[in-house]
Amino acid sequence: MGAAFLMATSAIGPGFLTQTAVFTQQLGASFGFAILMSILLDLGAQLTTWRVIAAANRRAQDVANLVVPGLGTALAVLVALGGLAFNIGNVAGAGLGLNVLFGISPALGGALSAALAVGLFLFREAGRAMYRFAQWLGFVMVGLTVYVAVSSAPPMALALERSFVPDKLDVFAIVTLVGGTVGGYITFAGAHRLLDAGVGGIGAIGAVTRSAGQAIGIASLMRVVLFLAALGVVSRGGVLDPANPPASVFRLATGEVGYRMFGVVMWAAAITSVVGAAYTSVSFLRSASGWVDRHWARVIIVFIMLSTLIFLAVGRPVKTLILVGSLNGFILPLALGAMLLAARRRDIVGDYRHPTILMTAGWLVAAAMASMGAYTLLRDLPKLVAG
Repeated sequence: MGAAFLMATSAIGPGFLTQTAVFTQQLGASFGFAILMSILLDLGAQLTTWRVIAAANRRAQDVANLVVPGLGTALAVLVALGGLAFNIGNVAGAGLGLNVLFGISPALGGALSAALAVGLFLFREAGRAMYRFAQWLGFVMVGLTVYVAVSSAPPMALALERSFVPDKLDVFAIVTLVGGTVGGYITFAGAHRLLDAGVGGIGAIGAVTRSAGQAIGIASLMRVVLFLAALGVVSRGGVLDPANPPASVFRLATGEVGYRMFGVVMWAAAITSVVGAAYTSVSFLRSASGWVDRHWARVIIVFIMLSTLIFLAVGRPVKTLILVGSLNGFILPLALGAMLLAARRRDIVGDYRHPTILMTAGWLVAAAMASMGAYTLLRDLPKLVAG
């Protein structure tokens, strides 16, 4: 359960909140269909990745290096760079959350939040402290959003109907949701945590499968609840502020009290993503250095401090975020493809047999995310060239 919450809260970041609000405004009740399809694809990617990592009893980068020499090293570099860049945004999101709550500057809020995250890894039992932190804040986020969803009184019958029979279909929304839930470093957070806790090998496949399903279930629950909250607002004619769509949902549904609740949810979403991004990024570096493997908690502290210092010094560097964001789209298809190929290799997974349905779903997700990653990179390259 701790691994499940670590993965889920890593997924539920500032971008997750914004995507859900924006797509609900664009698609209305039909966004429920996009959520349903993305959940099925998320499960295909997540179950494959976690089960293969457990069967091989190796981290993702080590499995990938066995499939194609050097592939795991490339993945480690991409994940570390992506985690660092997006952690700048996560620190900024935590700062904005405290700004809403207490009126302090986002810079000070980001610094205080980062200090709290660093504190988690000063404990001797840093791993346990990390997932307890993610678990409690996960409950807080879901609970407050449920309250807002109930207050917004969404058209539940219409939402249920359109989730199976949509009147609007947006493939881009589905792929974006998959990338936002299991893209980049996110899908490996829980699987690597299980390995660090000694949960691996073919005998652990059942427990790992349950944990992976719970992780997608928690993230999906938050997505559905936020969707219903936003749907209740837009179905009554509410217009979301383009500068901060999820904040508009909370404010329009429950007034200024709701806006303060948004501050709590934004902070919780951002700070748990800071922790998850730092932990998972460093877990990809542990195979490259024995010192990093022995002192992983210290390296995570440095990772968080570095992303915070960059945020304080230059804010969110747009060009860096654009480039790494585009490259981030290739992490899931590369890693998932490697896991799918590894699933057929007895020298990697032993007697483990990967289910055909998961193999099919996994290749579908890998192909879709590779296409989307290529599209995003081609779209963003002109921005980078133009300066």
